[in-house]
Amino acid sequence: MDTFALVVTIGVALFFTYTNGFHDSANAIATSVSTRALTPRAALAMAAVMNLAGAFMGSGVAKTVSEGVIQTPEGSKGMGILFAALVGAIVWNLITWYFGLPSSSSHALFGGMVGAALAGSTTVYWHGVLDKIVIPMFVSPVIGLLAGYLVMTAIMWIFRRANPHKAKRGFRIAQTVSAAGMALGHGLQDAQKTMGIVVMALVIADVEDYGDPIPVWVKLACALMLSLGTYAGGWRIMRTLGRKIIELDPPQGFAAETTGASIMFGSAFIFHAPISTTHVITSAIMGVGATKRVNAVRWGVAKNIIMGWFITMPAAAVVAAVSFWIVNLAFL
Repeated sequence: MDTFALVVTIGVALFFTYTNGFHDSANAIATSVSTRALTPRAALAMAAVMNLAGAFMGSGVAKTVSEGVIQTPEGSKGMGILFAALVGAIVWNLITWYFGLPSSSSHALFGGMVGAALAGSTTVYWHGVLDKIVIPMFVSPVIGLLAGYLVMTAIMWIFRRANPHKAKRGFRIAQTVSAAGMALGHGLQDAQKTMGIVVMALVIADVEDYGDPIPVWVKLACALMLSLGTYAGGWRIMRTLGRKIIELDPPQGFAAETTGASIMFGSAFIFHAPISTTHVITSAIMGVGATKRVNAVRWGVAKNIIMGWFITMPAAAVVAAVSFWIVNLAFL
């Protein structure tokens, strides 16, 4: 039973990574596709490869997920809590994907973990949730908005005398690099979140000890599933990010992606904070768009997206709590 529960939980964790890939692939490439810097298939293939590479670039975020959010639960109840947390995150991912809302897979996962832990009477490290999740959730979009605005303002000033057609052509090429950086940052952030969950499952099953390094096969499996999900593509969300917030041109796309990638690398390497790629790129696009004129950004669409951010953690927590009660009744 224990081995079966472990295999099922790891399988569900990898499926969550897959949904994360197609849900969040838009983050890395929507701006490049909408400015026609890259074709959709080329962009997805590039993002899949860079996601794979990014997953091997560190383990700080994975450590925060596996050790900093909830106390590692024990036994079959512990496995049930992890399973329910993942179900909560997957259900919310699928709902928001269906409606084309770029909500955060990361916060769906954390909401799921907190909801399942509370339902299963397991300790939640509220200071960890506050420091590593809630504060970055509010701070990173503000930084994304301001940095996007400043980067775009700097680009406009530096290239103020350049030939517009030549500049746009140059930025189309530059966007290939900035989109790759964005996808690398997505792999660095999001593959590690699932690694943290799989490591918790292995600790619960006594396969690994608390604090052991992440096994290579876990890194590889999580990275591959994220890449496969990315290649499957999230066209619904891509339309929202690429077109509905604001029509971007190549310099704006480059500015938004460069801003987003820089914030993701900084938060992963310096603070080990698992931030949302969705929040960062969406706010960077808004900041960049506001340099045209403030009303160029479709703030109504932006408002709906921000509402999605606020309800993601509580909604995933409720689904996870209900899932745990069902699992508890049926199996535990």
